[in-house]
Amino acid sequence: MFLEKRNRYLQTVKFPPRFSFLRTQLALEHLDDYFPDWKQREELAEAMIPIIGKLYRKNVVIYCYGRALYNQSVTDIMKTHRFVRQVAKNELSEFESHPILQSLSELDLGPSHIDVGKLTTTYMEMTENGNGKGEIPIDSYVRDACKGVIGRHVKPLAKPQDVVLYGFGRIGRLLARLLIEKTGGGDQLRLRAIVVRSRDGQDLVKRASLLRRDSIHGPFKGTIRVDEDNDCIIANGNVIRMIYADDPSQIDYTQHGINNALIIDNTGAWRDYDGLSQHLRSTGVDRVILTAPGKGTVKNIVSGVNSHLLSQNDQVVAAASCTTNAIVPVLKAINDKYEIVHGHMETVHAYTPDQNLIDNYHKKARRGRGAPLNLVITETGASNAVASLLPELEGKLTGNAIRVPTPDVSLAILNLSVKSTITRDDVNNYLRDTALYSSLQRQIDYVDAPEMVSSDFIGSRHACIVDGQATIVDDKNRMVLYVWYDNEFGYCCQVVRVVQKWAGIKYPLIPDNVRETGF
Repeated sequence: MFLEKRNRYLQTVKFPPRFSFLRTQLALEHLDDYFPDWKQREELAEAMIPIIGKLYRKNVVIYCYGRALYNQSVTDIMKTHRFVRQVAKNELSEFESHPILQSLSELDLGPSHIDVGKLTTTYMEMTENGNGKGEIPIDSYVRDACKGVIGRHVKPLAKPQDVVLYGFGRIGRLLARLLIEKTGGGDQLRLRAIVVRSRDGQDLVKRASLLRRDSIHGPFKGTIRVDEDNDCIIANGNVIRMIYADDPSQIDYTQHGINNALIIDNTGAWRDYDGLSQHLRSTGVDRVILTAPGKGTVKNIVSGVNSHLLSQNDQVVAAASCTTNAIVPVLKAINDKYEIVHGHMETVHAYTPDQNLIDNYHKKARRGRGAPLNLVITETGASNAVASLLPELEGKLTGNAIRVPTPDVSLAILNLSVKSTITRDDVNNYLRDTALYSSLQRQIDYVDAPEMVSSDFIGSRHACIVDGQATIVDDKNRMVLYVWYDNEFGYCCQVVRVVQKWAGIKYPLIPDNVRETGF
């Protein structure tokens, strides 16, 4: 049945002649067929890269089930297709998606975000359901799906949003990588400057080197040049000023051609409104976001959960903590479906620069002990932060943390009692569908592989990844969820999502039902 359905679909696709000999099913009949099948799909993936790149420069961003395909290698694209087949449990492959992408490239598309995976899956379902729909040519189907953006060349922003990084540590450098990567056609977020404290002789060269190479996240994807005469780092053509200052209120950004800047304060030196508003006293600054939990009246925003609370009138907001960003989307999903009665959260957290390499003084209990040598029990504010983001959970959660000797990727263990009767399969299937088809698709990922460990999640762009293999359900009302998160890179992706929304960047989404089914 599988083979018949796939072959029936492939007969409707007009492949180039060189692709005609291998319109094969995913489960091949003969072992000798696997290698030529791989080479054929590899050639298709290679053909996708220039199409995706050309569209990206026009601010047409291509995704596959929420996973961005721009700046990806051939094998990355193939692995994304493989992931969809395994998790979404459909028959999507390069054979199906390439003709859809080819049709997209032939249209006069305006700026938009297009999920080619979901477009393709919908077309496959249409051809398999019969009722005459299978006779719709691919070009006609794609044109109809994209009719709202054909010829609609409206820029995401009236003019690019200047962005300044205040601080250039672990989070600052990863944010720089993301902002440079997302430059696109140059009319969205533009990283214009980085502010650090007083320089020494080799400061600029050393900071550029730290951006170029990272022991955890690998090399920078692109080229980096240093212009010492002008105190600039030039990364993938982006000219980034290095500004040296000790006082955030005494900088004139307009001297560097920067206006109405959005400051991303990643120092954590100030966390309340009074402290962060020092930035607003500088010339050329419009608003400020903190990459840590805000205090007092500062709004904490978690993308996908309460980003609707962002207002153009806000001048200071915070992006909460990495742990809060990881657990709140899952807690929201579980509470919406099953209603949480009470629970406990334990985070097994990678060590951070706040800890000591060897035993030394620290103002917090136990944190002074050597981070690479110990498991360190400490507190977390994430469980308390949940109530401000999800008021319906106020008083229902407790939390604690253990710092462990790994440099990146952490694990949240959520022990939850719920009102509904549940089974393990129910919970896992619901979270899998949430990761694939809900408005939390960019926040929640899902894996179901028995050999996954923490290092496998380095570089994840999701706020969290649910480990389906580890899910425990007993007593029909209690579950234990194991939720991984890259506390550095995944968190930075969430920060950038908040910044994009705050800046007013909004793209038409295709297919249009992804507003409800996730993008």
